[in-house]
Amino acid sequence: SFSSDEVIRKRLLIDGDGAGDDRRINLLVKSFIKWCNSGSQEEGYLQYQRMLSTLSQCEFSMGKTLLVYDMNLREMENYEKIYKDIENSIAAAHEKISECKKQILQAKRIRKNRQEYDALAKVIQHHPDRHETLK
Repeated sequence: SFSSDEVIRKRLLIDGDGAGDDRRINLLVKSFIKWCNSGSQEEGYLQYQRMLSTLSQCEFSMGKTLLVYDMNLREMENYEKIYKDIENSIAAAHEKISECKKQILQAKRIRKNRQEYDALAKVIQHHPDRHETLK
C-alpha cells in the first residue's frame, strides 16, 4: 500500500545506503538512558554490554564505509588513467591517419608520373631510334 511505501522511502532517506546506522544510534541512545536509570548492578552491566556491542557494530559499519570510500577513490584514479590512455591512443591514431594520408597523396603522385612515363614511352617506341634516323 501507499503508506508502507512511504515509510520505506523515508527509512531509506534517513538511513542513506540502508546500513542501519540510524537504528543503531537510536539503540545506543536507548541503552545509554536505560544504563543511566538502571537500578541494580546486574542490569547496569547488561546495558553496558549492549552499548559496547552497539558501538562495535557502529565502528564496523564505519570501517566498512571507509573501505568502500577508499576503493571508490582508487577506482576513480584508475578510470582517469584509462581515460588519459584512451585520449593518448586517439591522438596517436589521428597522427597516424594524417601520416597515412600524406603517404597516399605521395603514392598517387608517383603513380600518375609512372602512367605519364609509360604513355611517353609508348609514343617514343612508335618513332625510330636515333641510329635508324641517322641512316
